[in-house]
Amino acid sequence: MEKLLSYPISIIYYLCFGLTLVIFHPIQWICFNVFGYQAHKKSVDYLNFFLVKCTNLLGTSYTFRYRNLIPENVPIIFVANHQSLYDIVGIIWYLRKFHAKFVSKKELGKGIPSVSYNLRHGGSVLIDRKDPKQAIPVIKGLSEYIEKNKRSAVIFPEGTRSKNGKPKEFAQSGLKILCKYAPSAYVVPISINNSWKMVKFGPFPMGLGNNLQFIIHEAIPVSEFSFEEIMEKTEKAVTQSIKI
Repeated sequence: MEKLLSYPISIIYYLCFGLTLVIFHPIQWICFNVFGYQAHKKSVDYLNFFLVKCTNLLGTSYTFRYRNLIPENVPIIFVANHQSLYDIVGIIWYLRKFHAKFVSKKELGKGIPSVSYNLRHGGSVLIDRKDPKQAIPVIKGLSEYIEKNKRSAVIFPEGTRSKNGKPKEFAQSGLKILCKYAPSAYVVPISINNSWKMVKFGPFPMGLGNNLQFIIHEAIPVSEFSFEEIMEKTEKAVTQSIKI
């Protein structure tokens, strides 16, 4: 019944979602090229605000727990499991005060209105997953950026989305580089639940009536632990709060 009902609602949703991306593409361009970083960042924030509102058409709601645990005025490395693109929409809007920058695959850097432009110009980095050597200096640059500007990086160490919510094994390399070159950063684990249900039928139709839960865990100061301890603590914190 849900799938049948979702067909007409999903059509309306995709029209609104696509229109939002198209409208905000020139807005981003003007903000970035005329007014600079802060204006561009605001445009991206409100792009994601409207994308969140688009998902509300599907009955989607968002819950962020324990945001008070995130340290302020320090570099942050958010580490989360990955279930769908709605992880990103939620993080950008609800954690907007932390200026989140993403480690993304290079394929997303072209062809998608608004999204590709922000990834190329908003401080995020694009990596070639087939060429690990290329990723090292790119992620190093992001580390140095958040260290200098006291902003945040977001990394999904599973490398690819989970289609059923079950977490995959965490890769170490990206997080290790971020920790090495942002020594004053705090690693903040995030457990994401129910995001995969948005696309449980595939890209069309959409899942209806889902509550996306983002559970934020206690921050881990990079300077006080070995990387092995950081990795163990982070993966344990993320995975133990994932509900299948």
